[in-house]
Amino acid sequence: MAERRVARSTDRYERKREAILDATTILLNREGVKGLTLGDAAAAVGLSTTSVTYYFKRKDDLAAACMLRGVEALHLMVDAALEAATPQARLDALLDGYLKRVRLAATGQAPPLPVLSDIRALNQPRRSEVAQAFMKMFRRLRQIFEAPELGWLSRGRRTARTHMLLAQLFWAGAWLPKYDLEDYGRIRERMSDILLNGLAAPGAAWAPCAIGMAELAAREEQDAARETFLLAATRLINSRGYRGASVEKISAELNVTKGSFYHHNDAKDDLVVACFNRTFEVMRRVQRLAMALPGDHWLRLASAAAALAEFQLSEHGPLLRSSALSALPEPIRLKMVEQCDRVSDRFAAMISNGIAEGSVRPVDAAIAAQMLNATLNAAAELGLWVPDVRQKAAPAVFARPMLMGIFSK
Repeated sequence: MAERRVARSTDRYERKREAILDATTILLNREGVKGLTLGDAAAAVGLSTTSVTYYFKRKDDLAAACMLRGVEALHLMVDAALEAATPQARLDALLDGYLKRVRLAATGQAPPLPVLSDIRALNQPRRSEVAQAFMKMFRRLRQIFEAPELGWLSRGRRTARTHMLLAQLFWAGAWLPKYDLEDYGRIRERMSDILLNGLAAPGAAWAPCAIGMAELAAREEQDAARETFLLAATRLINSRGYRGASVEKISAELNVTKGSFYHHNDAKDDLVVACFNRTFEVMRRVQRLAMALPGDHWLRLASAAAALAEFQLSEHGPLLRSSALSALPEPIRLKMVEQCDRVSDRFAAMISNGIAEGSVRPVDAAIAAQMLNATLNAAAELGLWVPDVRQKAAPAVFARPMLMGIFSK
């Protein structure tokens, strides 16, 4: 009898714990670690804050538990995908498993998956705990490229392509809500086709035209100081997250006073918005320069992608990672997503023009543009994943596999 009472008590504890994690994951995805509070998590499940601390003593304990559960779910999907015999089948199985999981979460049949871009916002030791679990999952996913026919791929290139593949899964959360759940099967087919076969029409070569990096930086002299300020802030936010990029650290990086910071920005959220606006302006500038190039639309698309991949590792880069979106209040975040969509829409127009003239394969232009955007954004962290990659090699290492096929040589 006592054993049954213990079992019932354990079951009750686990059910309540899972309910807290379910509700908190929704809050975490909307507010980020910065905006999460134990009080909000407690209110979401009808408990007092004190009751939640029985399960999770601190906010970081709760946020880390949500992320660890999400990493574990991804790890299980990767394990299932790796049971397939070929790299191509593994990729298709991974996309299928991920989209099915997202669909189950949307219909309330499975817990939501957490956004993992805010790991850096956790305090120690939770940050290291989640990061270690993530790296274990990442190394497992990299095995998708382990096959005799892919023996030519170096470890660095496998790592870069794994990073790019994960970027597709994570960024899909931003654009999948535009589609009906019943379309997810079709979306999986189109994503798989784009990743496997790229965008280039048969016979097209990877020979992008060079676009000078200096042309993409701020040109007006009066904007030079602000450009320097925003670049330093972008680098800190990308490397340390919103919480780690304090006003003091940004000011110290530039050897200016905090007063100088507030001369440029009224608040820290304004700074993130300014960094995003700089990012979108650089991307629009690349698109304009690429569309003015002579040649077909495939050449223009490849040139734009190559230039942005190179810019990320240049002295003028990187651009702000989309992971910073989670730190912004929802109304501002939605405006930034709208700007990102406009950049994607222009890529979609370039892809559609290429399809019409025959230089680009017939693909879903809207989905392909979002996937290209995800790739170029993720290139900001390419140097972290592949430390020895050089600026001029970035287009071939990272942009080319997206445009020519993830398993292409």
